[in-house]
Amino acid sequence: MSTPRRAVRELFNPGSVALVGATDKSGWSVSTYENLRAGGFAGTVYLVNPRTGVVHGERAYPSLSALPGPVDLAYVMVPTSAVLSVLQEGAALGIRSYVVLTAGFGETGEEGRRREDDLAAFARCHGLTVLGPNGNGYLNTAAHVMPYGLPLPAPLPAGPVGVVLQSGALANSILAFAQARTIGISLLTSMGNETLVSVPDVVDYLADDPATRVIALFLESVRHPAEFARAVRRAAAAGKPVVAMKIGSSALASSTAQAHTGALVGDDDIVDAAFRQLGVIRVRALEDLMITAGLLGEIGPLPGPRLGVVTPSGGASEIIADRAEAEGLTLPPFAASTTAKLKAILPDFATVQNPLDVTGYVVVDRTLLGRALDIVVHDPGIDAVLLLSELPRVPPAGDPGPMMALYEATAERIRTSPRPVVVVGTMLTDVTDYGRTVRQRTAFPPVLGGIEHGMAAIGAAARWNRTTPACRPEVRRRDSAPALSGTPTGIWTEHQAARLLADNGVPVVPSCFASDEDGAAAAAERFGYPVVVKAVAEGLGHKSDAGAVRLGLTSADEVRRAHREVRAAVRARDAVATGTLIQPHRTGGIELLVGVVRDPAWGLALATGLGGIWVEALRDSALRLLPVDAAEVRRALGELRGADVLRGARGTEPADLDVLAGVIAAVARLAEGLGDRLEALEINPLLVHGARVEALDALVTWRS
Repeated sequence: MSTPRRAVRELFNPGSVALVGATDKSGWSVSTYENLRAGGFAGTVYLVNPRTGVVHGERAYPSLSALPGPVDLAYVMVPTSAVLSVLQEGAALGIRSYVVLTAGFGETGEEGRRREDDLAAFARCHGLTVLGPNGNGYLNTAAHVMPYGLPLPAPLPAGPVGVVLQSGALANSILAFAQARTIGISLLTSMGNETLVSVPDVVDYLADDPATRVIALFLESVRHPAEFARAVRRAAAAGKPVVAMKIGSSALASSTAQAHTGALVGDDDIVDAAFRQLGVIRVRALEDLMITAGLLGEIGPLPGPRLGVVTPSGGASEIIADRAEAEGLTLPPFAASTTAKLKAILPDFATVQNPLDVTGYVVVDRTLLGRALDIVVHDPGIDAVLLLSELPRVPPAGDPGPMMALYEATAERIRTSPRPVVVVGTMLTDVTDYGRTVRQRTAFPPVLGGIEHGMAAIGAAARWNRTTPACRPEVRRRDSAPALSGTPTGIWTEHQAARLLADNGVPVVPSCFASDEDGAAAAAERFGYPVVVKAVAEGLGHKSDAGAVRLGLTSADEVRRAHREVRAAVRARDAVATGTLIQPHRTGGIELLVGVVRDPAWGLALATGLGGIWVEALRDSALRLLPVDAAEVRRALGELRGADVLRGARGTEPADLDVLAGVIAAVARLAEGLGDRLEALEINPLLVHGARVEALDALVTWRS
């Protein structure tokens, strides 16, 4: 259950704060009080301590009931056993918002979980908004409200980046990095146990917050996937990218191990798929989290992947070229007019190309880099420009005036550029106090720290504009469920699974069930040779592994022998073969795997990849959460490393991708319609031969 948006707004924008459990003996209390005062909080701060009349040099009151004025937010740092009584007293006084710093709840074990359940039940019953417990609080720098329990680096710049953290221990590292790289923060929240206020609640708030232009998340888990997806879509619709670092990965539940699909899908793969569909930019390092968010907050998404590069270094140009390819960015040649203008200002020994190295002549002519930038930003074939530049670390030996004028001129060029200009430093280092001063005096834009992190951020900013879900309609979920007789259980092997597919519009290879040798031979004669013989046995998943399949049979005698052999192979596995399936032997074409598995958090996910025996060997798959339509399936197929095979690589017949995407979308609709009953559905292989698409084998696993 999400917290009402109005309640979250009130939590983050109080007019008065009571620090309950305030004491000079606690570093948390000292820090929270100092942060509120130093942050410029204009409201009233009350201190509550039943054992002393003075705390932090100010008057203290014995209880919330003794306070002389109303309280909008209670910041609770009393012992664990006393937290609920504080909420009970506050609720009676009409206090609706709480930050609970105190630990000792669900994170500690069964007794702590009971305490947390009691706290949550009381809060819900009385309409209270609770951030935590076991969290440090928050910083609303835009509103100058900082009830936060740890010391803060100074100066802490305000800015457009909203930060939501599921790790309180990392908060100060994030803040220190933001301060060191002059990345401005609008709101930072340490979530704690998320007993009531959750990550989606804060994302919802930030989607509406005028001070926030981008949202950065550090996630240990996505506890409420449906609410998370809804909040992220709201943020995207508001034009606010979400950048996330999600840690932790493990294998998907063992119940899906019957399907080859389980080899392609793990918890982390599902998160990747979910984030991709939601337009969430996933990063793998804290530095990338903040640098990417900083770029998107200051400049916004980039209009496209075509990058112009201006540097004073040949080596840096080569590094940038390598990283551009890895990030899906292109470095197109400059237009003839751009090249001519650059040749007119650069020394004769300079090579005019993209990326551009203006050479070490910048030491002689300090204006050269800026004048080259002036030309490149007008090139018609680029979407954005990377300028390799640094803020000074120390004052110059002489008059700083010329240097300041140079930075002012470059800043003005960037402000008036017809295309976005991203300034990137060569390496990731702290911005010094003097560099910070220069930036403030000259209005120089933020400098992304290091080529590696800078290029990752630029790539993400270019991709977001093209992938954000706000740019395409949401796929509607299937309303009706396929008709099934009774309640299906266990594993449906090919005989039953193929019938389910065919009844729901998925093309399957023709087959005939035979209970004896004569029936098998007769079916083979009707199909024409060659044929395939497969054992039919309840619960037998991978028939090939059991030796229960024979391929390429060309006579009745071979079919009879195969019928006996595959049934014997089943008996050797202590299973019962009820008969065999006879099918035409298909040759040629491309084999794919199409599988749907259930993730315990996110629900059903579709995996598509090269099929047959290559499933585990290549692990070339594309994942999507359901629902999907044919257009989304086409995009997924294009992500495969083997996509060129589908397009007809090396003279082979190309697959009709529209027909293929339509069949896979039909499989996804069927799986979605089966709903909570389905654990996994797999077609392996799905044979594609031009416009002919057929399921050759299938398996369905039902939930217990």
